[in-house]
Amino acid sequence: MLSVLEYSSIFIDYLSKRSLDKEPKNLYTPINYILDLGGKRLRPVLTLMATELFDQPYQKALDAALAIEIFHNFSLVHDDIMDDAPLRRGQQTVHEKWDINTGILSGDAMLILAYQLFENYEGDIFKELAKLFSKTAIEVCEGQQYDVDFETRDDVTIPEYLTMIEYKTAVLVGAALKMGAIVAGASSECQESIYNYGRDLGIAFQLQDDYLDAFGDPETFGKQVGGDIIENKKTFLYLTALQKSEKDEAKQLEHLFSITPVDPTEKIETVKQQFIDSGAAAATKAEMEKYTQQAFESLETVKISEDKKELLRAFGNNLMKRTV
Repeated sequence: MLSVLEYSSIFIDYLSKRSLDKEPKNLYTPINYILDLGGKRLRPVLTLMATELFDQPYQKALDAALAIEIFHNFSLVHDDIMDDAPLRRGQQTVHEKWDINTGILSGDAMLILAYQLFENYEGDIFKELAKLFSKTAIEVCEGQQYDVDFETRDDVTIPEYLTMIEYKTAVLVGAALKMGAIVAGASSECQESIYNYGRDLGIAFQLQDDYLDAFGDPETFGKQVGGDIIENKKTFLYLTALQKSEKDEAKQLEHLFSITPVDPTEKIETVKQQFIDSGAAAATKAEMEKYTQQAFESLETVKISEDKKELLRAFGNNLMKRTV
């Protein structure tokens, strides 16, 4: 087994060799652009890792890893259009650098290119990869729609929010690991267990992202602290604070999430204090821990050696200790 950094380096090298130098340039140049912007490369690394966890060389999974990275970036291109976002990873978004039509079409091409990569696998492996990918892709779309719907709803529940982040974020983490297991020929039981490990870790990761958005260190977080508060996003923190607050405090919080002041500094500080006073901040950290432990429980049922399980435990613990 290699380190996470080594797998990441191997994947980036493979990605660079698969750059699309094709016509028409205005279709393929934006695809190369978004794929070259960087990011954590978390999902493809997990696919490569999972293949070796089940005693097969990572090289077998490079195309599956590339497929999941292309799909992830496809979803970002379209999300950025929907959010009218000007920046992605500190650079112009595709639709800003080119235009909306280019963003839509290049994104569509990325989805098709991701599917094409599965054609490099034989028989049952191809079938299982494509089946998992289709299931995951439609769940990501459902999660995105839930997220859009929540912007105009005042009755979002905590279970609904957890479903949204599961579909929008976590299922792709689970799928990345399961793809590696499929390529390696692992049993269906092991495939499901490692999928559950990834999905629950993905939910914990997104809850942590919500928490860090409010309480992260501005020096290391990498984006504006309080961004979700400014945008009036109904996160786990907000929904839990509503549930745990007294009636008057809940009304005040609802009011704060209905306004967009020019200078949001006071709003951010007031909301953050209410998150703390209501117990929502502590409850969010407890929920993160709950899903992390659920992930580790699923890991226990995977039929791999104890030292390999320890690698995944360390990966999960490191992920949940981040400050960025």
